Formats: sequence, structure tokens, C-alpha cells
Amino acid sequence: MRNIKWLAGILIGLALIAVFAFARGPASIKQTKADFKDSGATYAKLCADCHGADLGGGLGSNLVDGVWEISKTTPEIEKIIADGNDEAGMPAFSDQLSSGQIKNLVQFIHQQKPVQTIKAVVNVDSIEGGVVKSEVWVDGLDAPWGLVFIGPNRALITEKPGQLRQVVDGKLLPEPITGTPEVFSGGQGGLLDVAIDPDYAENSWIYLVYSHPLEPGSDKSMTKLIRGKIVENKWVQEQVLFAAKPEHYIKSRAHFGSRITFDDKGHLFFGVGDRGRQDVAQDLTRPYGKIFRLKRDGRIPKDNPFLGYSKAYPATFSYGNRNPQGLVWSDGVLWETEHGPKGGDELNVITPGTNYGWPVISYGRNYSGSELTPYTHMDGMEQPVSQWTPSIAVSGLDVVTGDMFKDWNGYLLAGALKFKELRLIKVDGSKYISEQILIKDKGRVRDVGMGPDGAIYVTLNSPGQILRLTPNNKKEDK
Repeated sequence: MRNIKWLAGILIGLALIAVFAFARGPASIKQTKADFKDSGATYAKLCADCHGADLGGGLGSNLVDGVWEISKTTPEIEKIIADGNDEAGMPAFSDQLSSGQIKNLVQFIHQQKPVQTIKAVVNVDSIEGGVVKSEVWVDGLDAPWGLVFIGPNRALITEKPGQLRQVVDGKLLPEPITGTPEVFSGGQGGLLDVAIDPDYAENSWIYLVYSHPLEPGSDKSMTKLIRGKIVENKWVQEQVLFAAKPEHYIKSRAHFGSRITFDDKGHLFFGVGDRGRQDVAQDLTRPYGKIFRLKRDGRIPKDNPFLGYSKAYPATFSYGNRNPQGLVWSDGVLWETEHGPKGGDELNVITPGTNYGWPVISYGRNYSGSELTPYTHMDGMEQPVSQWTPSIAVSGLDVVTGDMFKDWNGYLLAGALKFKELRLIKVDGSKYISEQILIKDKGRVRDVGMGPDGAIYVTLNSPGQILRLTPNNKKEDK
């Protein structure tokens, strides 16, 4: 039985190393192969089953916490590996490893650092009622997905089935914008986010991201980014900024992403999910499971991190992102929320060229409850800033600005579909501090954003409403 477990460990390790090596490029493939030849591979083969893939312990003791209960010195540790210890349930490995291999293995163990796991956010306090009051601002929408204000009294709303709607003076206009592109509306696909150019007052550009069918009526689709203008209730002057290669359109109805945000240097960011084909999130030649960065006119920035990879999508900014659902730039930090599987929803700080690990590492499990991966950490893969287990089905993301909620300026606002919540997250620079529940059980929160009046606007895809949050004048000043 133990040999079977060892064999399973080897196969898992080989698969994960192969995926990781490919994503890191040719230079690290050589290093990974070298590691696998010696002590790293030896540990994965013979030790990880008991002492944990990250050396953090399991059936056996933690090997990186500095506490050695039985053998303390290097010669003592080498001896127990060679001879075993019946009382501790430690088998002997002298028949499988030479003395030199054992010495290298001990050196490998001593060189490893303790793993600092990211604890799940649980038992969050609610401040609903005492701090904010909510009112229905717009009703009667069909699965609203994104909201953006284009003036003090005018807003655009995307409806997932494919309509782009206008709200003027708090009233939903009966006729949608005409001339918008056909969308693939199925599963999680449809008309997704809407955003306006930072210089909208001068150029009138409006950005849309949606699930685009390969051909009219096709069930093959892919996330696409366009921009255009609205003239007399018509969508005009459309420009394609990002489209996947035709061979990368697939039949999956899952994990399209996607949100749009802008930095202060002329860049646009948006995300695409893994489309339910998790392993390809590590493949730089495929567009799935990525955050992309473009110029606002669709040009590729010259300092994008993967321009040197001939087959990579040149717009790729980060990879290993399961299904990005929120994206916002704030004070030099690109914040992202993404869906995990069963557990492991993440709050990330996105940085260029970074691998966020999906599906090699995760705090979640398969939807069946079975183990997805034994790894929550791996060298070269970034940890989330925070994570939610169980999953809250994290959604849209924005940052608090303005005078109406001035005590919260710089805090993040994050929606939760499954938990039907809006959460207020305190951060410091790029560090997570804490969070509170701002509203609960109003509906499935799909998006959140600040309005030009300073109020918080919350998009509920069910029951198809937009809520407006303002301070509760009855609350005590803090």
C-alpha cells in the first residue's frame, strides 16, 4: 500500500513539475529536471506522503518548524533516515538511498523555509443597518452584469443576455442601445463588463467585454474586448482590441471572466477565466486563466512581461488565474478577485509576469469534495493576499472614494454572489487588514461601484436591481 502511495506521489509530482516548468519557460525547465534528479525528487517520492508536500507535516512531523523531537543533529537525522524508527513509524531507507543521497536529502530539508499559509476569512462581523441605508435605484433588469456612470445623471448597464441599457435621471430607458455585437449567452457567458475611457469627456470611448461566438449562432465562444461610441442610442465606431485566435474558441459555457480597469499610465486591464479547462491556465500559448494588459487603443505595451515568448499571447500580464471576477486599480495596486472551486476564492494583488498557481496550487477542493491538489504553495507561484473558504462566490470589486464615505476612502468593496453580500475590506497599501459585511440578503451581488454623487451602487443579477447605498444618518460618528 505504501509503495502505491509513493508511486501516486511520483506521478502527481511529475505532472505538476511538467506544468510548472512549461509555464516558467526554457530556463526553469532545466533547473526543474535537475531538481527532480536529486533531493527534491527524492523527498517527493519517499517523504511527502507522510511529512507533507510542503514539509509542513501530515502523518509525520513538520520538518520546517525548527522542532526536531527525535533526531536533532544532522548525523542523527541522517541515521534515522537510513535506519528508520519503529516507535515513530519511520521506515528505513538505506536499501533505497545511498549515504550521499541521504546527506543531500537532509541538506535539502534544512534549506526549506516554513510555509506561511493564508488563513481563510471566516466569522465576519456585519455592520448592516447601523452604517448604511439602501434603496432600489433601478428595477426590472434582466440579469445585470456591469454598471458605469457616463455623466452625473446618466449610466450604462449591461444585461447578460446581450442588451446595453441606459439610465437617465434614475430611470431606465425602455429601449436598449442598438447595434451592439451578438453575444454567446449561455452558462456564464453573455454581455459582461462595461467601462468608459479615463478621458471619456474628450473622446467618448466606451469599452465592452463579452463572450463572442466564433460565428453567428456558434456554440464555440471566447471572451472578447471591444470599444465604441454611442450616438443617438446606437453603438457605432466599434474597434476590436482583443480577440482570441479562432482555434482557441471552445464549446465551454464556463469561466469567461471578466472586468475592465485602467491604471494611471494609459493601460487597460481585463481578465479571462480558464474556461473550465483548468490545466491550460498554466499554458502561456493559450488565452485562458490570464490577466491581460493593453494600451487603451489595443496596442501591446512594450514592457509586457511575455513578449519574448514567441507563441505566448503578447497581452498576457499574469497567469494561473482561475476565473477573475473583480479588477480595480487603486493607488498603484492592481487588485483582483477570482472564484476558487469548492473553497479558495481569492483576493490577489496582480503584478507583471506572476504565476498565481491555478490549478497546481489552491486552497480549494473539487466540487465533489475530493482533493484537487495537495499543494497550497509552490516555489515561483504567488499566494493570494486573502482567501475565502468556504467560497463566498466573490464578484465585482471597487475602491471607496469621495466625501460621502470619506472614513472608508481606499477601502475595497467586494461583492459575493453565493453569500448575497457586499463586503467592505480594509487594506494598507497591498496588504489585507480586515473586512466587514456591509449589506446582506438583498440579492446576488454581481457588481459594485462608486457613483459620481459619492453613493455606492450595487448590481444584483437576481432580482435584477441596482441598489443605492448612502450613509445612515442615525449612525453614530466614529
